[in-house]
Amino acid sequence: MQCLQANFRLDSCSSCARSQHHRTEAGSSGSVGGSSSATSSNLVVVVNKRSKGCALRLSSFGRVIDGNRQIFSSKYAKKYGRKERWAGTVVEATVASKQELVGIQDSGDKYTDEERVGVLLLNLGGPETLDDVQPFLYNLFADPDIIRLPRLFRFLQRPLAQFISTLRAPKSTEAYASIGGGSPLRRITDEQAEALSKALEEKNLPARVYVGMRYWHPFTEEAIEQIKADGITRLVVLPLYPQFSISTSGSSLRLLESIFREDDYLVNMQHTVIPSWYQREGYVQSMASLIIKELEKFERPEEVNIFFSAHGVPVAYVEEAGDPYKAEMEECVELIMREVKTRGVLNKHVLAYQSRVGPVEWLKPYTDDTIVELGKKGVKSLLAVPISFVSEHIETLEEIDVEYRELALESGIKNWGRVPALNCDPTFIADLADAVIEALPYVGAMAVSNLEARQSLVPLGKVEELLATYDTQRRELPAPVAVWEWGWTKSAETWNGRAAMLAVLALLVLEVTTGQGVLHQWGILPLSR
Repeated sequence: MQCLQANFRLDSCSSCARSQHHRTEAGSSGSVGGSSSATSSNLVVVVNKRSKGCALRLSSFGRVIDGNRQIFSSKYAKKYGRKERWAGTVVEATVASKQELVGIQDSGDKYTDEERVGVLLLNLGGPETLDDVQPFLYNLFADPDIIRLPRLFRFLQRPLAQFISTLRAPKSTEAYASIGGGSPLRRITDEQAEALSKALEEKNLPARVYVGMRYWHPFTEEAIEQIKADGITRLVVLPLYPQFSISTSGSSLRLLESIFREDDYLVNMQHTVIPSWYQREGYVQSMASLIIKELEKFERPEEVNIFFSAHGVPVAYVEEAGDPYKAEMEECVELIMREVKTRGVLNKHVLAYQSRVGPVEWLKPYTDDTIVELGKKGVKSLLAVPISFVSEHIETLEEIDVEYRELALESGIKNWGRVPALNCDPTFIADLADAVIEALPYVGAMAVSNLEARQSLVPLGKVEELLATYDTQRRELPAPVAVWEWGWTKSAETWNGRAAMLAVLALLVLEVTTGQGVLHQWGILPLSR
């Protein structure tokens, strides 16, 4: 560990003297520190060298710090702390002035009374009663990040959402009835928020934790109003999705962006976003521990196939819009299985995607198809791992526990198990608290990630800059496949889906323009007078 200043002198920071440096995501020690008497704007860099041959050049303000092939301009560090990860080297920088130092875990530093720290947990939301199911589905399908219509047909977003939600409501209501009459997501997320608040308090960071749901109460707008009422001055936005996707974290962050732009208080409030955290050591260890615990319940644990089931997204999101979800999911599974193997468990594993909706192509392999295929191959024991969910809800309690379990038994799989969601797992909650503490020095910092040269550590940043990085194309997505392919091919599946969508759009246009038709007779659209 080296502590260096811009003037090439070793820094006698109090944290170094006490050897109290907080963990980085790489699992090593490193922190931003400075002497308590420092009042000048000297750049303090803590370098944790993880590989040989990675030289750093340090100079005064106005010049650059470079590591390997990437350059980090120190002019951005004059006011804000920044972290970059360059091919095996972690570099942290901040201004070592007494006023700008941020208390970190184990340092014993306290935040001032004038500074009010808030944490906003973002999640999907879910209907709490059976009467909530249809309006919840409407909110879901009215989101343009869930159903992306061509610009010419954007005016049909709400009628289409009404149509789909009405058609799907009966089946969805039956599913929610089978798990107790509503989603437990709000209750569990509230419990996670309370647990996170206590964990932060134990780590000397008093902070208020808020819950903002995208499609049901408490809506994100409600959480923001409470944040304003409480006078929060520094906010860490933490989506409860381990992996980033345009359709989950991206949708919530886009909503936040629109809210921030319209409110003077929010414009001036410092904030940062943790876009994804699947690579964090605490999360990976928690998942590995749950998997091993469930494996031990089988009569022959060594014969069990570990079956990771992730929520799917349309292929076009990944191939055309640049959604990093698939890459992050695959890396996440690799990290978890690596941890599992270090504990002496060498079971086979597979990753598949569930919950596809509509006629378009989604990420493959599909969960249901994979279960059938594993049964044909003679697999007799299967342990399902809901990898993209940190809370129990409809897709774990009904889709996995009921639908996929029945399918597995029908396919010849004799022994079925399922890893529970993390919920309020102590290691998981403690790691989220560490993530919040580590994010605070970067409140207000600029996002610098490059989608085409992604790194395993996703930088922190402001909402609007994060969205600009991850969602580069908002226009109509081009065709991802060749036009003139015949047979049951990827092209055929895509174009069949488009034909079905055009038929639905034509029906809606006819209904809206004439004021008559089947949808009006069913009461989905109001009858014309």
